[in-house]
Formats: sequence, C-alpha cells, structure tokens
Amino acid sequence: MDLDVFVSAHRAEWDRLENLLRRQRRLTGAEADELVALYQRTATHLSLIQSSAPDPQLTGRLSQLVARARSAVTGTRRASWRDVTRFLAYGFPAAVYRSRHWWVPTALLSILVAALLGWWIGAHPEVQASIAAPSELRELTRPRGQYETYYSSHPAASFAARVWTNNAQAAAVCLVLGVFLGLPVLWILFQNMLNLGIGFGLMSSAGRLDTFLGLVLPHGLLELTAVFVAAGTGLRLGWTVIDPGPHTRRKALAEEGRAAVGMAIGLALVLFIAGAIEGFVTPSGLPTWARISIGVVAEVAFLAYVYVLGRRAARAGDTGDVDVAERSQTVPTAA
Repeated sequence: MDLDVFVSAHRAEWDRLENLLRRQRRLTGAEADELVALYQRTATHLSLIQSSAPDPQLTGRLSQLVARARSAVTGTRRASWRDVTRFLAYGFPAAVYRSRHWWVPTALLSILVAALLGWWIGAHPEVQASIAAPSELRELTRPRGQYETYYSSHPAASFAARVWTNNAQAAAVCLVLGVFLGLPVLWILFQNMLNLGIGFGLMSSAGRLDTFLGLVLPHGLLELTAVFVAAGTGLRLGWTVIDPGPHTRRKALAEEGRAAVGMAIGLALVLFIAGAIEGFVTPSGLPTWARISIGVVAEVAFLAYVYVLGRRAARAGDTGDVDVAERSQTVPTAA
C-alpha cells in the first residue's frame, strides 16, 4: 500500500471527524450519523495502516482519533446501585454456576486429600512427632489449648477482619494466577488441605475430633466453598490457555478473565460473611449444635443462591461477563 496516496485519499475524512469531535454544541441528527460512519471508517483505516504500512506518527494520531470518537459514540457510563444489584442477582451467581463443573470436583478431591492426610497423621505417631514435639502437640490439642483459644485470641471484629482479608487475598490469588496453567492454584489448595489435615489428624489422635469439627464447621463450610470456587475458576482459566475452544486464545482469556474479576468481588462478599461467622459465632458460647447449624444454614443458602438464581441467570444467557456495550471495542482487522 502506498501510504502517501492512502493519506491523501482519506485525510479529509479524518479532518472532518476531528472537526465534529471538537464541536461544543450538540450535534444534529445528520451530524451524529456522519460521526458514527466516520468513526467506523477511520477504525478500518487504522487497521489497514497497522497491518500493511505501519507509521508511528500516523498510527498514533488515528489511534487517538478513534478513541475519542468511540467515547463520543458510546458515551460514558457510571456504575450505579442498579449495576450492583444486577451483578449480585444475576452476574455473580451465573458465573459460579457456569464454573460448577470445575469447582465441585475440586472441592470433592480436596476434601478427600484432607481426609487422607488427616487419617495418615492421626494413625502414625512418628508423623506427628515430625510436626512438633510431644509437649507442643499436647498444648495444641488439650482442652482450652491453642486450637480452641485461637478463635478467641483477638477481639471478634478485628479477628473477623483479619480472617476476611487473608481469605479474600487467597481467593484472588487463585483467580489471578490460574492463568499460569493452574499450577499456583494447585499449590495453594494443597497448603490449605494440608493445614486442615494436620488439625484433623492431631485432634482425632487426641480423641477430640468432635471439638475440632465443632470449631471448624461453623465458618469452614462457607469459607472452604468460596476457596474451592476460586480455585476451580482459576483452574478453568488455566485450561483456557491450553484449550481456548472455538474462540481465539486472546478472546477466550478476555472473556474468562473478566468473569473471574467479577467473581473475585463476589467471593470477597461471601468470605466476609464467613469471616463474620468465624469471628463472632465460632468462639461464642453457643452450643456446638447451634454453631454448626448456623454454618450449615449459611452454606445451604449460598448453594441455593448459586443453583437457583445462578442456573436461572445462566439459562437466560448471563455468563458473568460485563455487558457487550461496556467491553473494549475491537478494531476491525484487514482481511
């Protein structure tokens, strides 16, 4: 392509578009139609120049012009409470429901690993000895020992805030680092299941498994579910790198990545509830059955939220991705 000839042929269109964008008054209907047409043509011109005869100065000018025109055509939009409500009622549960084929198997396998680790630790004193000295293990597992007092070692509000922050960070790391083929996600999952298995094994060997479950289940059901959802979504994102399906890898990753960011926000809210339960309910003086019942109710409510609202939203076409109008525009490419 002869760049000088191309510029001469289309310079008037670019100048006209720039003139329309500088107008201080409201455009007429005809001018608005002309603006849209010039925006589309200029975007195509930019694509042709980038692919056939890249010129840094001209490309910079047209890129800026196309960006300004896109803003004028699509307009600016501010988030509102309606967006928050729609996200919580449709987008987030739909995204969690769509990824269920990843996080449900992740949850089942992880719990199996934790149970096997707990059995192995509880049945082998030599393994327990490698974890800590006998006196330290007794201090951990005795009545009013470290396992029990851990949940009441700090004021409830600050403890809940700290737990929420740590768990939200872990969930976000799973979602973000999933793009690295899911390997960091597997490591984070293993660390969580190892910690759970150690507690399970040590307390069961001390004959205090009921106490351990009474401390873990109230908040752990919802908390671990949120972690499993984050891990499953991260693994799905990693698999998208390997197999993007019918889309290009870039488009598939963009779609899954936007949904994952939204899920990080939603899971932060879920983990906030789990953190509140851990900070205020777990160390409370309520009977064990009452504390566990609160955890079960929270877990059932979340699963119903996902499988009722989420399934309905997913069947209606919601994927958890942002609206089409809010996505980055794709510049047309030359054939």
